[in-house]
Amino acid sequence: MTYRGFALCLVMVMVATMWTQNAAQSGCTSALTSLSPCLNYITGSSSSPSPSCCSQLSSVVQSSPQCLCSLLNGGGSSFGITMNQTLALSLPGPCKVQTPPHCP
Repeated sequence: MTYRGFALCLVMVMVATMWTQNAAQSGCTSALTSLSPCLNYITGSSSSPSPSCCSQLSSVVQSSPQCLCSLLNGGGSSFGITMNQTLALSLPGPCKVQTPPHCP
């Protein structure tokens, strides 16, 4: 495993742990951790989302769109993830995923 791979795994464990502690009541833990393939894109490390990212995004939009709103409304920063808000908001475009118009 490369250093980058190890670091990504470590970040995901931290995200899952912190999300579980902070938002277990909302039922979004598994939905948001399923978006781990999107981390490279929304942090600016990759110029395009992977097919697995797009597939997971589509699943979360269908099953738990409120979880995406939670993440986009500052949830990522509470996990120590520096998310590029512009890339995160643009993710549905390159993934060709229709999302609800606005977060509450």
